[in-house]
Amino acid sequence: MWRDLRPIGRHPDSGGYRRYAWTAADADCRAWFQEQAESRALTYEVDRNGNQWAWLGDPAAGNAVVTGSHLDSVPDGGAFDGPLGVVSSFAALDELRRRGARFTRPLALVNFGDEEGARFGLACVGSRLTAGHLTVEQAHRLTDGDGITLPRAMEAAGYDPDAIGPDPERLGRIGAFVELHVEQGRALDLSGDRVGIASAIWPHGRWRFDFRGEANHAGTTRLVDRRDPMLPYAETVLAARREARLAGAVATFGKISVEPNGVNAIPSLVRGWLDSRAADQRSLDQVVGGVESAAREYATAHGVDLDVVRESFTPVVEFDHALRDELARLLGLESGRENGRDTGLKVPVLGTGAGHDAGILSGSIPTAMLFVRNPTGVSHSPAEYAAEDDCVAGVLALADVLEGLACT
Repeated sequence: MWRDLRPIGRHPDSGGYRRYAWTAADADCRAWFQEQAESRALTYEVDRNGNQWAWLGDPAAGNAVVTGSHLDSVPDGGAFDGPLGVVSSFAALDELRRRGARFTRPLALVNFGDEEGARFGLACVGSRLTAGHLTVEQAHRLTDGDGITLPRAMEAAGYDPDAIGPDPERLGRIGAFVELHVEQGRALDLSGDRVGIASAIWPHGRWRFDFRGEANHAGTTRLVDRRDPMLPYAETVLAARREARLAGAVATFGKISVEPNGVNAIPSLVRGWLDSRAADQRSLDQVVGGVESAAREYATAHGVDLDVVRESFTPVVEFDHALRDELARLLGLESGRENGRDTGLKVPVLGTGAGHDAGILSGSIPTAMLFVRNPTGVSHSPAEYAAEDDCVAGVLALADVLEGLACT
């Protein structure tokens, strides 16, 4: 499966992946998912929001156990963020069939669409629409960097944008959703564990800072006469680092847009996007409030106007405690055993600063997550990596969980 999936959307220069929603690479990933489903005689379907499903058992029976993740990527992303969860879901099903497991609940494998938000600027579009966290009107207003709207992109890819929207009937069929994901950090590497269980997702959001100045000639305009928005933006980037360090949080300006974007022109507009995450809401508010306050002070000092817009926000997500504890029991958290087999596998419980579809769905259905060790902690980069032995441990852990939840 890795061999078949590896080349899709990979950029020849960076070595990273550009699997953006409703593009040719996305279509190839979707075709791969469908082929995997049909080769295992699973019932394949695409829901109204473009999410792909592969069912074992009757989808209408209810109380289904669902696993999976996403196949899209950030710009020049790594091979494991998202795809590891999808590949592992098929591999775990293969393992359960090898064991001769008898299913007492329907099982579904899922690929959620547009999780990373790389094209339209909003993460988890597929799961947000399904859960009703994103309205149809809001979705129809999403636009990519080339001015193409989400409806137009979906239509070009052969999907009906007028059909999107909340899907409570589908969610009502699901009794539990377990998402396996490569860890986006080094907690497991530092503890020496191969697999972990998620406790919670930090509150996080994205804020757009628009610094508006005055375009002018770079060679003839005196420094004292300039209203250069790049200066307060640069100072704000440093302020974000300072505020995050003081609060024990993280803050990143990772995307910038400049107008008119000429080498010999003073910008008229510098637009930067802040991503900030913290262990609790108070710390996050402290960081974002501090950054905005500093940005307004710098903008005033340079004669520049500033608008700050919150583009997305997800509050702290506490995964379902009962389901989380059941995963711990099934994986032998206390004994270091898996379903009675002495493997020496310890399964620690840890929080994460990364958002996931499981977090979006947690308000509607019981959700949980498994993490697979990432030895470098690097993610959203071509250097993202997980060792084959650790990936296999993740598959076996997921298989044990699915067997405990869905089988006799």
